[in-house]
Amino acid sequence: MAVTGSTLVLAASPAPAASSVPCAPREGRSKGRAPGPYRRLFAVPGSRGFTAGNLIARLPMGMFGVSAVMMIAGQRGSYALAGAVTAAGLGATALVAPWTARLVDRHGQARVAVPATVIAVLGSLSLIVCVRTGAPAWTLFASYAATATTPNIGGMARARWTHLLRDSPASHHTAMSFEQAADELCFMLGPVLAAFLCGAVFPEAGTLVGAVLLLTGMLVFTSCRATQPPVTAAPRGGGSLPRVLGPLLPLFLLTGVVFGSMEIASIAHLDALGLGAASGLVLAFQAAGSCAAGLLYGTVRARSLRTCVAALAVAMTLPWAAAASGSVPALACALLLAGMSTAPTLVTAMSQVHARIPQGRLNEGMTLAVTAILAGVAGGSAGTGWAVESAGPVAAYGVAATAAAGCLVAALPATGAGPFVRRPSDHARVVRVPAARDPR
Repeated sequence: MAVTGSTLVLAASPAPAASSVPCAPREGRSKGRAPGPYRRLFAVPGSRGFTAGNLIARLPMGMFGVSAVMMIAGQRGSYALAGAVTAAGLGATALVAPWTARLVDRHGQARVAVPATVIAVLGSLSLIVCVRTGAPAWTLFASYAATATTPNIGGMARARWTHLLRDSPASHHTAMSFEQAADELCFMLGPVLAAFLCGAVFPEAGTLVGAVLLLTGMLVFTSCRATQPPVTAAPRGGGSLPRVLGPLLPLFLLTGVVFGSMEIASIAHLDALGLGAASGLVLAFQAAGSCAAGLLYGTVRARSLRTCVAALAVAMTLPWAAAASGSVPALACALLLAGMSTAPTLVTAMSQVHARIPQGRLNEGMTLAVTAILAGVAGGSAGTGWAVESAGPVAAYGVAATAAAGCLVAALPATGAGPFVRRPSDHARVVRVPAARDPR
């Protein structure tokens, strides 16, 4: 890599020595205990700044849905309307998010993410006003649909790690594991925070606080310009991204089905036992297991995708067996183990996304993967709801187990290599970027 004026030249080169890797431990520490992988990871200049903004902006991702449902249902007295509004917002996100990600790739994170976030925040504020003033129902749909412009903050953070650690596959694996754990942590804490704010403060508090956190975090994240990936020209050829990603999109779709079905089946099962109020606590075991496994997976060598998916297929049969036993503690332990199998699968699959797609379309490719997961969650929730009504909550766990087995089938055509390896052709690019700023 060389910098001449404002021209950044990325050329394919042999693997660097350990001392040239950004996360390599300093020579002065060689006599003592070597720093752990996460300590080395956050020794990369600028990584702590954009990670702080990333976490602040990511927390609302787990807040908005719950906040909208509680706010609309509380003010309008209709869970049907609340569910329809959030479902429409999810559909709008599936359509808009890939286009937003493509603009990020073409024009840079800071130039696109900030105005896109402002539009999303204005949509949230509009939703609050419309609910509060008793505006027509269609205004709720329009306002919540505007939040679909929210950038994929997790994808942008992963793109930064990929740019910074392009010569260090092991450190890249650690970074992807950290990002997956952050996803699980935010989606575990977000609903809890949203429910507390809407219930203990006022119904609109969850949406309002989420909007403030999103905008604040995005401004912090995008202000860290030194770690932003360089803007690349639109890649020529290579085909459409769905074709490039191949079997990975069905894998992400079926993984989303696992998530959606497991949640609905567990809520229905606990409600049938008269323990519906404890469903949130029991489901937290699944998220906690995934979060812990994600952090642990980042400290060990990456496994093949097929190995991770095989473990997922086995683990997803455990909640089914535990539910059949009627023991709630057994179900909680089974969900913990099932959750521990999801993070390695998603980390390894996302690394393959990075290895397959051109460098200039990283955000777009990762957003397609996330969109596939969201579509799977919606389909899994709907299918499991039908299974609960027709066969009972215990049998409904079979939807998640079947989807996990389908993941194994979808992973068979994929390559078994887990670590991230950027194709040499993607480094041979010459692009114009602004002069680098000091790391923040």
